[in-house]
Amino acid sequence: MFRKLLVTFMMIFVINLAFIANPSTSMAQVSGEVPGKTLGLKSDADLWRYIRTGNAGSTQMKDELSAVMIQSEGDNWRAIRNGPLSLYGALGLFGIIGILFVFYMYRGKIKVESGLAGQTILRFAAIDRFAHWLMAGSFVLLALTGLNLLYGKYVLLPILGPEIFTAITIGGKYIHNYLAFSFMLGLALAFILWVRHNIPSKIDWEWLKMGGGIFKAGMHPPAKKFNAGQKMIFWITMIGGLSVSMSGIALMFPFQTTMFADTFALLNVLGLGLPTDLTALQEQQYNQVWHGIVSLGLMIMIIAHIYIGSVGMEGALDAMNTGEVDRNWAKEHHNLWVKEVDEKKNSNPEPAE
Repeated sequence: MFRKLLVTFMMIFVINLAFIANPSTSMAQVSGEVPGKTLGLKSDADLWRYIRTGNAGSTQMKDELSAVMIQSEGDNWRAIRNGPLSLYGALGLFGIIGILFVFYMYRGKIKVESGLAGQTILRFAAIDRFAHWLMAGSFVLLALTGLNLLYGKYVLLPILGPEIFTAITIGGKYIHNYLAFSFMLGLALAFILWVRHNIPSKIDWEWLKMGGGIFKAGMHPPAKKFNAGQKMIFWITMIGGLSVSMSGIALMFPFQTTMFADTFALLNVLGLGLPTDLTALQEQQYNQVWHGIVSLGLMIMIIAHIYIGSVGMEGALDAMNTGEVDRNWAKEHHNLWVKEVDEKKNSNPEPAE
C-alpha cells in the first residue's frame, strides 16, 4: 500500500513539474482544462478517474493507482449539507413561524366558548406528564445544539467570537450525545402509554373534514382522548423519533452499522436501483444527511405543536402542567372522551364515607 501511495504522489509531483516547465499548460488549467497525457494516459478523464476511484475496473496501470486520493461522495455530501439541507431547513423553520404568526393574527387565541367551568377533569396522570416532558425537554435541547452544528458557524460565530463559540459548541456536543438517550427513553415510554389511544378511527375523518374546528368559532368536531391532529403528531413523532435515533446512534458509534445499505436493499425490491455496496464512510454520510433531514422535519412540526398547546389555545397547557383540564374545555375539544370518563365513573361510583 505504501508503494502504491508513493507512486501516486510521485506522479502528481511530475505533473506539477510539467506545469512549471510549460506555462501554456498551466494557463490551460486555469481556464478550466485539466492537463493530461504527461504520463501517457489515454485522456485527462482517465487520470482524474484514477485519482478519485483508484484503478477500479481497469488494469491499464497494473493497480499502481489503486489508492483513492479524492472521495467524490464527500464532495456530494458537503454540497447537500451546506446547500439544500441548510437552505430548505432554514426556510421551513422560518416558514412555519411566519404561518403561525399569520394564523394568530387571523384567528387569535382559541377560547373556551362556553367559558371556563371552574371544574376540572384529570386528563394526564403523573407518569404521562413525566414521559411528555422527558421527551419534549430532551428534544428542545437536542434541537438547539443540533441547529448550532448546522448554522452556528454562520450565525453565532460572528457574534460571539471563536473562543466563546468553541466552548458553547463543545458543550453542546456533549449535551447532544448524552441527552439523546433521555429522548429515546421518553419516546419509548410515551409509545407504551399512548399507542392504544392513537389508533386511527372513522371519527378522525370527521375531525379532519371540519379542520379540527380551529379555523372557525363554533365548530367542535367529535374526538376521543386524542383527536386526529394529535394522532398524526404522535405517529410522526414515533416514526421520525425512531429513525433519527437510529441514525444518531450510527453517528455516535461510527463505522459499525450498515443501516442504509440494508434499507436500500429492501427498497430495491420495488425496482428502485439504489446503491447497496456502500463503504463505511458513505454510510456515515448518508446517516448525517438523513439525521439532519428528519430532525429539521420534526422541529417544524413541534413548533406548530408548541404553538397550539400554549399561546394558540386557552386551557390546553394545563393538560401537561397539572394534568387537570377545565371540563368545558374538555367537552369542546374531546367530547367523546369526557363521555367515556363520566360513564366509567358512574358505573364505578366512589363509596360514600
